[in-house]
Amino acid sequence: MSGKKPKKSAKAAKKAAAKRAAAKPTLLSGGNPQIAKGYGDASVQAYIAAMPGWKRDVGRRLDVLIARTVPGVRKAVKWNSPFYGVEDNVWFLSFHCFTKYIKVGFFRGTSLRLFRPASPGTRKCAISTFTKTTNLTKLSSPLG
Repeated sequence: MSGKKPKKSAKAAKKAAAKRAAAKPTLLSGGNPQIAKGYGDASVQAYIAAMPGWKRDVGRRLDVLIARTVPGVRKAVKWNSPFYGVEDNVWFLSFHCFTKYIKVGFFRGTSLRLFRPASPGTRKCAISTFTKTTNLTKLSSPLG
């Protein structure tokens, strides 16, 4: 024997992935889904699908808005939160579930053209929150 383990077939790998996806997600404190670290749209969609209640709708709308506004956006799940970027490992936005709201953080927020130029001492990260009562009809692209 060569001592090497046989590789799993593609069919077996898909079956194992489907079984993991079918399992009920674990929610951490505040209702944040515990999703394995991963890169690509599939990981972010798994996170959004695991978001509880009204938060799932906000997550879907944010994801669609970001993908539509930033062509070719890169996605990942790190630290149990979805991240969005324009280059590998250069993230500009993330969101995270809490008990009564979703925190949306814009990294290097003052560098984004969505905000007025920063004055000295201004924060480098802009943060927004969404609650159950946030009017989602007003959630649209700030770029047009």
